[in-house]
Amino acid sequence: MTTQSKQIVINTDGGARGNPGPAGVGVVIADGKGAVLKEFSKYVGEQTNNWAEYEAVSLALGELKKIVPKPQRTNTHIEIRMDSELAVKQFNEEYQVKDEALQLQFMKVHNLRVSEFPQLTFVHVPREKNKEADRLANEAMDSSQRALL
Repeated sequence: MTTQSKQIVINTDGGARGNPGPAGVGVVIADGKGAVLKEFSKYVGEQTNNWAEYEAVSLALGELKKIVPKPQRTNTHIEIRMDSELAVKQFNEEYQVKDEALQLQFMKVHNLRVSEFPQLTFVHVPREKNKEADRLANEAMDSSQRALL
């Protein structure tokens, strides 16, 4: 049985109100034709914008492990699209990750990349092309603030 190559596109966004402040992430996972396989948002506590961006990627890959069976992962091309140019350049190893908290986040993603998703690429997209992930991240931040009222 031959395994066909599969394409997955993931849009992620993370943000914090205040920096640090109440933070949320948004993730949209789609197949290569654009059909949404899963989307979710999550409040991630009091964090920085950059930490939330990294957490969005980590959570997205964790969800992807539930969607793509282990035998298919090495043949699955994954493109993660983010509007954080800094995070993309750090994940692509163009920039160093100097912040200690981000180094831990970077290693979580790196380890998932090595062990589970070797065909993973990161692409910077303008904010306008990341609207759904941004909306979900804002929903997560909004829900945390409503809980405080």
